[in-house]
Amino acid sequence: MSKTIRFLTRNFGQYDTSSIGSYMKIGGFEALRQAVNMDPEEICEMLSDAKIRGRGGAEYPLGRKWHQARAVRGENKVVVCNADEGETTTFKDRALIQNDPFNLIEALIIAGFVCGATDGYIYMRAEYACLRPLLLNAIRQAKNYGFLGDNILGKDFNFNLHLYSGGGAYVCGEGTALIRSIEGKAGRPRMKPPFIKVSGLFARPTCLNNVESLSIVPHLLMDKDGVYASCGSGESIGTKMISVAGNVNNPGVFEIPFGTTIREIIYNLAGGIQHDREIQLIQFGGASGKIADASILDTPYTYDDLRAAGVMVGSGGLLVIDKRTSVIDFLRMNQEFFSEESCGQCTPCREGNLHIKIILDKIANHTATAEDIRIMATIARVMSMSSLCGLGETAQNTLQSAMLTFPEVFDVGGNA
Repeated sequence: MSKTIRFLTRNFGQYDTSSIGSYMKIGGFEALRQAVNMDPEEICEMLSDAKIRGRGGAEYPLGRKWHQARAVRGENKVVVCNADEGETTTFKDRALIQNDPFNLIEALIIAGFVCGATDGYIYMRAEYACLRPLLLNAIRQAKNYGFLGDNILGKDFNFNLHLYSGGGAYVCGEGTALIRSIEGKAGRPRMKPPFIKVSGLFARPTCLNNVESLSIVPHLLMDKDGVYASCGSGESIGTKMISVAGNVNNPGVFEIPFGTTIREIIYNLAGGIQHDREIQLIQFGGASGKIADASILDTPYTYDDLRAAGVMVGSGGLLVIDKRTSVIDFLRMNQEFFSEESCGQCTPCREGNLHIKIILDKIANHTATAEDIRIMATIARVMSMSSLCGLGETAQNTLQSAMLTFPEVFDVGGNA
């Protein structure tokens, strides 16, 4: 039997998302009232004790990030919410914004208080334009009620919030590219250091978090009964928002306790495979994620268990592909995406994506040689080690994991 829980999603359907008064009737902004009366370091310790890792894919501990942001010297710090969510098959942040916008606003204000920031920015992907009015309304109402602006809750805490929309570039999910986009520049990554925590948006100390990472905080502050800590398995405490897509009967967003098996997710929550077909592969974490075959079905969904199985939690997306699609056709589709989305700034990513696309086409056309396969593997390895940003570093995760999981597909002497 599948396990379901409503911790992060407990407000879904419980209030009018256009009304701050409706949100406050179910306890909205009580977490903020509690937070501004706490030592910010105590909040950082609470997040560390809960072992919350960044939900955008990098898995960096949230408590440590906020502690480091507090420690950086400098005035006019900023916090940024990455709502770009550009990974294919990942749409759980959209569900959080759409169903609980005021919780995200409250979370950003708490982040500003803890990190010592004066401004917050939400960078939302272009395709979520329909959600702009919802967030703009939430920001306006929060300001009217005194939760944004000067002297918030009488605590000499000044904080304002701004909403920006991207232009649809996948690479802007990378922190420095996202920041440059807000600044009105081309959304291209820059070299680090300096790291954004020291010199980020408008050269100000910046703390960047994902929508889901932020959204946990108000709920955790009000979790008197320890519900979050009671969920999970091993080092993976709490719950996770996941989005399941592909050849399943019931694609959608689900909140699960860590430790739920992949089989439970696919067959109990997502309704199983369409027409009871066999699974060809499962991709974890979007286009930049690794893939596995059906042997992974009984693996618990935790950071450590998935890593041991050769994949990662990543952005929280699961794409399920049945036997109608060949491995090579899937890889070609994935590669076409990266060839289009690479910003072209660095040679390994720009040239590597192009040449891997050519070789995959040759495999599909049965004209590839053993030397082509060797060159492709070398290019993928070089990209992962020498690209400028995370796009180039992870673009070939799918290919490299496929070469390990389906070695027969790359035997050019056989049927690719």
